[in-house]
Amino acid sequence: MQFAHNSSIQKPTPPDKGSFPLDHDSECSKPMLAYVNCLSENNGLSRFCMEFSKEYLKCRMDNNLMAKEDMDNFGFEEVKKAKIVPAPHYNPNEPIVAGLSRRKRD
Repeated sequence: MQFAHNSSIQKPTPPDKGSFPLDHDSECSKPMLAYVNCLSENNGLSRFCMEFSKEYLKCRMDNNLMAKEDMDNFGFEEVKKAKIVPAPHYNPNEPIVAGLSRRKRD
């Protein structure tokens, strides 16, 4: 049995960004672990770990594990300038009713 060849089907191409090789040789494991440890110590708040993130990205670029990119394009400066708003206080003993705003306490 022969199958018809459809020339309109194109070979898929990877996206320009967001797809990069895995670090099989652990070339960037030290900066990656430093970043993960920082996240762990800061309750997952990445804004406190930007320097570790930069080092990890730089390592990946230096080892051709991702395309070289200017650090200004990663948005680190925008994060530094952003106003940090604290999360609202949550009282586990107070009932939550969907659709109702929280009562203001004096």
